[in-house]
Amino acid sequence: MLQHILADPQALLIFALIGFSAQLVDGALGMAFGQISSTILISIGVPPAAASAGVHTAETFTTAVSAISHVAHRNVDWSLFTRLAIPGVIGGVLGAYVLTAVDASAAKPFVLAYLTSLGLYLFYRGIMHRHTERTPKVVSPLGFIGGFLDAAGGGGWGGIVTSNLLVQGSNPRKTIGTVNTAEFFLTVTISATFIATLGLRAFTVATTGLLLGGVLAAPFGAWVAKRVNPDLLLTFVGALLTTVSLYGLYRALM
Repeated sequence: MLQHILADPQALLIFALIGFSAQLVDGALGMAFGQISSTILISIGVPPAAASAGVHTAETFTTAVSAISHVAHRNVDWSLFTRLAIPGVIGGVLGAYVLTAVDASAAKPFVLAYLTSLGLYLFYRGIMHRHTERTPKVVSPLGFIGGFLDAAGGGGWGGIVTSNLLVQGSNPRKTIGTVNTAEFFLTVTISATFIATLGLRAFTVATTGLLLGGVLAAPFGAWVAKRVNPDLLLTFVGALLTTVSLYGLYRALM
């Protein structure tokens, strides 16, 4: 592994920049590290399974640093965290199992169409300043579904969980921090499967670059989430979710 990295330091730098950019967005808006990284890796010729393995392995480390940063900035609602993390891990384990036995790609266009509509709705609420904070009621089932789809579909925890909590009226900063923190435990569960089956082969040049860049960016995302106006955060989340979901839907239907 080390020989491959030292043999191509330019590639390592490119993947580190990808990881830095993706994690900066993810840490600030609560989603898209997996989608951005996987899309770029697949578009340059990395096989989907290898891309998913690499991204989830890198996320084990980036989400750890992101979680610590969000906790330090007091962006975490611990009651919400508990209700998300436990069912999320259970859903992730089940999703990883289903992925080995059933092709889950047929449901992907429907999930992406749903996320696109949520993104447009959140964008509208953000620019119209119509976000009224309320305590979310549907949390544990949402964590389970988010964990299941993240494992079975190769990503999407943040997009599914963050967007649905915001639609229910959850505080944007606390939602983003809590979802990012819970994601660490979900990612460890999913990536453990890849490490068990691939061993050190999971640590390619791409994985290592994503890991290094993502770890460097993680503290900045939490800092941005704490300081940006809630309506502006909501607008950015809506715009990002709409863009990423539409692109994913286009790729799924082509």
